Amino acid sequence: MNLIFLYLKKYRVAAIAALVMMGIELAVELSQPLLIAKIIDNGIREKDMTVVWLWGGVLTFSAVIAFAAGILSSFFASHASQGFAYDLRDKLYEKVQSFTYEVFSRFQTSSLITRLTGDVTQLQDTVFMALRFMTRVPLVVLGSVIMALVVHVKLGLLLAVTLPLLIVVLTWVMRRSSALFKIVQSRVDGVNGVIQENLTGIRLIRVFVRMGHEIGRFASYSGSLMKSTVAALRLTETMGPLIMLIVNAGIVAVLWFGRIEISAGQATLGETVAVINYSLRTIGAMSALSWIMATFSRAVASEQRISEVMSSPEGRGEIGSADVQVSGSHAAGENLVKQTHEEASIEGRVEFIDVSFSYPGSDIAVLEQISFAVQPGERVAIMGATGSGKSSLVSLIPRLYEPDSGIIRIDGENSSEMEVSRLRRSIGYVPQEIMLFSGSVRENIAWGNEHATAEEIEQAAAAAQIHETITGLPQGYETMLGQRGVNLSGGQKQRMTIARALVRKPAILILDDSTSALDAVTEGLLLKELKKMSCTTFLITQKISSTVSADLILLLDEGRLIAGGTHGELMKDSALYRKINESQNEEAAQHVQSTT
Repeated sequence: MNLIFLYLKKYRVAAIAALVMMGIELAVELSQPLLIAKIIDNGIREKDMTVVWLWGGVLTFSAVIAFAAGILSSFFASHASQGFAYDLRDKLYEKVQSFTYEVFSRFQTSSLITRLTGDVTQLQDTVFMALRFMTRVPLVVLGSVIMALVVHVKLGLLLAVTLPLLIVVLTWVMRRSSALFKIVQSRVDGVNGVIQENLTGIRLIRVFVRMGHEIGRFASYSGSLMKSTVAALRLTETMGPLIMLIVNAGIVAVLWFGRIEISAGQATLGETVAVINYSLRTIGAMSALSWIMATFSRAVASEQRISEVMSSPEGRGEIGSADVQVSGSHAAGENLVKQTHEEASIEGRVEFIDVSFSYPGSDIAVLEQISFAVQPGERVAIMGATGSGKSSLVSLIPRLYEPDSGIIRIDGENSSEMEVSRLRRSIGYVPQEIMLFSGSVRENIAWGNEHATAEEIEQAAAAAQIHETITGLPQGYETMLGQRGVNLSGGQKQRMTIARALVRKPAILILDDSTSALDAVTEGLLLKELKKMSCTTFLITQKISSTVSADLILLLDEGRLIAGGTHGELMKDSALYRKINESQNEEAAQHVQSTT
């Protein structure tokens, strides 16, 4: 449990205070049977009420002390566990933010959510229980055995002989149940994944009338979780009766031999009662062992899952490595924002030299021997069939992935040797998958540059051809968006994401098929605005109308660059480009004819 000790170190004062208070409470509890023995032997049997009142008062006073110590122990344990969970969750989230795409792809999104929430909460509960109860249970058992030996050696030995057997049983159960609970947590990942997919794709599910299918799929995953949980709990819960049987056997032995010792005058009634009392306290502690084993086994599994994330490599220059020095603090976030919006020093010259790429874990080459050069301020249109490698090519520019071979140069500098944060500060990226965040329209556009003024936000929106639409909304730029922009159309959402990229005033702008939902007129106006900007633009498109004015057109086919040049050059030299042009012209003519 090195992870727990590492992040609990900051709260060691509270943790130690909780253990001290628990120790005081335990010491009082273990002294009570001894006090009761004195009351029986020296007070009740001798009919001396002075002794009864004296030790009875001590017993009452000690109970008050134990009560106060228990409350303070709970307070300090709560403080330590809550602070521990806050720091761990914060550091874990920061670690995820530092992942490269390659590392991120190793974990399912649902699994990361479970680790950030359920697994951290499990460790939090374990820390509290360890400081308040888990540490107490073995101490109660050990202390009861020791005190029983102090009261009467022979009777105490009858209780002590049960300990080795209990330790063997508990060790085996802990090892076995930890493995089972790790399976349980992976099943939780699966259930969360199904829930996430269903809630995200609820429209599609309803349109295709697949509700019954999805309910059945969820039931299947939920059933697997139930079976795994039952298997794990069955093991821990069946150990409870076995443990109780062993301890109860010890108590029966104490009663049997206690009677013999009393008859022989080798033990008093008070001593026998005290030993039995300690035995009963041992039973009380042991009754919680099945619950403690389940909690601890879950914690071991959760710690392993969190450690898998924490031990994953970080991307060089990502948040969490170079950019952020203060873990989990507000200052760290402010530091990142400040760095993100420093004046970029990149001009926008991009050069690919024999670049090849395949996705991690795959032997299939997505890009092969790609070479081209783009000067600052030029527009590059990238065309090709589905799966030809267009999105993969542009994802290499901001180093979302690293090429397998070849060199990518930005302003003449090898991009692999550049700080990722410095490179990405100069890039505006509009992904193929539209993503808007909770908040107002203004906040979504300003997400690209938190320091943007109201005027800069409106200028970016105007360039993206969305300003008039926004001003027509009920509260204009302050209009709150639904989840993932559900109250906007596809074209409006695309233009919003383009405005978010433009407000950065990037040196390099990447539009990954980001005009597919725009009509020809709107797209034409957008391209005119982009022409006025000084940024180098990479535009993935399937429309010839978008490539006509491009400075360079790259035509990809199955990961290879089969042609490159201007519209005029490709019309002259590329049969495939001419075919695409003729096909789109015919479609346009047929559309016009059908509407007249």
